[in-house]
Amino acid sequence: MASYKAADSKREQFRRYLEKSGVMDTLTKVLVALYEEPEKPNCALDFLKHHLGAAAPENPEVEALRLEVAEVKEKYEVVLEENKKLKAKLAQYEPPLEEKRGE
Repeated sequence: MASYKAADSKREQFRRYLEKSGVMDTLTKVLVALYEEPEKPNCALDFLKHHLGAAAPENPEVEALRLEVAEVKEKYEVVLEENKKLKAKLAQYEPPLEEKRGE
C-alpha cells in the first residue's frame, strides 16, 4: 500500500510540474484544435507536431548538403578575391582599352 501512495505522489508531483510549466495548457489547446478541425487530418501526430512547432527531424543528407554549400561559399569568396587580385595584376601589364583604340 505504501508503494502505491509513493507512486501516486510522484505522479501528482509530475502533474503539477507539467501544469506549472504550461505543458498541460498547451497540449489541451492543441488537442482542442484537433477536435474542432472540420476535416480531420490523416495523421494526428503530424498535426500535433505542426501545431506544437516541432520541426521534422533533420535528414542527414540535408545536413551534409548544408555543410557542402557553406564550404562552396567559402571557396567562392576565395576565388573572387583571387580573381580581383589577378585582374589588378593584369591591368599593370596591359594598357587601358582607350589607348589600344587610339593606336
